[in-house]
Amino acid sequence: MRRASSILLAGFFLLSSIFARAQQSSSNSGSAGNQSSPTSTQDCSRYFDEAREATRTAQVERRALVTQAESGGALQMSRLPPFPADLQQELIVAKEKEAAFNQCALGPAALNAAQAPRVGCSNEELLTFQMNHEGDEDREIPIWHVPGDTAFFYESGMTIDADGAPNAYHPDNIGLDDLANAGAPGYWMGLAKNAEGEPFVQGQNDPYPGYYVSATALADRTKAVNDPARYVDASKIPFIVLPGAMAREIGARPGDFAVAFNQRNGQSSYAIFGDVGPSDRIGEGSVALAENLGIRSDARNGGARRGILFLVFPGSGNGSPRPIEEINTEAAKLLQAWGGTSQLAACAVQDPSRPSAGNQKYNSD
Repeated sequence: MRRASSILLAGFFLLSSIFARAQQSSSNSGSAGNQSSPTSTQDCSRYFDEAREATRTAQVERRALVTQAESGGALQMSRLPPFPADLQQELIVAKEKEAAFNQCALGPAALNAAQAPRVGCSNEELLTFQMNHEGDEDREIPIWHVPGDTAFFYESGMTIDADGAPNAYHPDNIGLDDLANAGAPGYWMGLAKNAEGEPFVQGQNDPYPGYYVSATALADRTKAVNDPARYVDASKIPFIVLPGAMAREIGARPGDFAVAFNQRNGQSSYAIFGDVGPSDRIGEGSVALAENLGIRSDARNGGARRGILFLVFPGSGNGSPRPIEEINTEAAKLLQAWGGTSQLAACAVQDPSRPSAGNQKYNSD
């Protein structure tokens, strides 16, 4: 049975070569060194959606065949391939959809990408995050991992975080982000505060006099609490934001490294876990991360509704901010050791296994 399932699964590791090729063809000229898109002006989202749906349809058929064989049905799985006619047709459709997305995303490079080696994935659901933040669609976000590995990944949309940028917030609400997103008097979350809870305002020797000092969870503790340079500048550093309680439960801490992929256009970026967000929302990244991923980076009106894949490496950081060069170098090493972009893309198109004993649904309530 395992042999038969492995043979069938080989047909479903679709799209992995696309992202691997896109990663290889990225330019090294940007701030993160790996975020250029092969076709920056072309929207290939429709082709990606069709290819992924075709892949999942074939997976459903494969599972039905396995269930039939396990229940003593007439189908002899050990004699596959050739596959049953219905499954053969679904595989053909899936490959056609993949080719269409290849052509859109990579252009002439699609022919070479189609020949790249495919890899497998045996991901399982680590926990389920319940998204119910005000203004967001109520939904469940599965957090996946490869058994035996601490790295975890998830797919969601992405909202834009301007925290840490010296021009993020202003008393007159003219900063990069709406002041309401920094909290409220007596409960400021995105601003550095004094002992009485009053936010610091930048002086004449600071980068943006008159603006508040915006804070991030990841900070350089050697600098004063009212120094804008203490915090991670969202406009310059690609960082991700995670819910604090969930991150602690999985073992992630501010300063750990991450990788983000935009599945809509093939752009990617190395990143650092730079800030802690609301307990009931996941899928947030800095202005710089959005720019690297080809997402509208306006903290007030930008972001992406879906299609962003995040991979996080718990325990990989030292709890301190890092320059972009170190983020790129360290995250690249971790990604390569984990299996590379092909591994992640293969996992992304697979439906995760249901939670095993000990896995749970994470609810912030």
